[in-house]
Amino acid sequence: MDNLDIKILKLLQTDSRMTVSQISSQINLSIPAVSDRLKKLEAGGIIEKYVTIINPACFHKELTAVMFITLERPKFTEKFVEFVQAEDEILECHYLAGDFDYALKIITENTATLEKLLNRIKSAQGVIKTRTIVVLSTVKNQHSIIPHEEEGNEIKIRRNENDHRSAQRD
Repeated sequence: MDNLDIKILKLLQTDSRMTVSQISSQINLSIPAVSDRLKKLEAGGIIEKYVTIINPACFHKELTAVMFITLERPKFTEKFVEFVQAEDEILECHYLAGDFDYALKIITENTATLEKLLNRIKSAQGVIKTRTIVVLSTVKNQHSIIPHEEEGNEIKIRRNENDHRSAQRD
């Protein structure tokens, strides 16, 4: 992967609907070359997927909270994860080291809907401790990492654990 790939990634982070032609004109590279690079970035797992980010306020989801969860024992993990997967208002779930087992990012309508969700979470089998923090405002909400260009021509990347190919791109 090189700096041209990084430029392509940055453009797509700004607008994932940007056409190959638009990218081509922005980075002064031919359309077939941009198309080939995109295919390699997708096949290599660097571009995981293209998504639409929906403004929660448009659907009356005005309240963001972070909830920390402690489970009684690891045997409850599978059921807890299934519960989390089924809840649409839980946008993120992170397994943690430290005082809590999980951190959840929740976006919901208001304090009443948050209370209902928190009661469901607290009632989930194995949940013994929670701490909830309501977000007053968000100063940064970046949806992906921002790759940086390097002075050398080639940039080393690390593949995810499911990719058994080499750790460098040509």
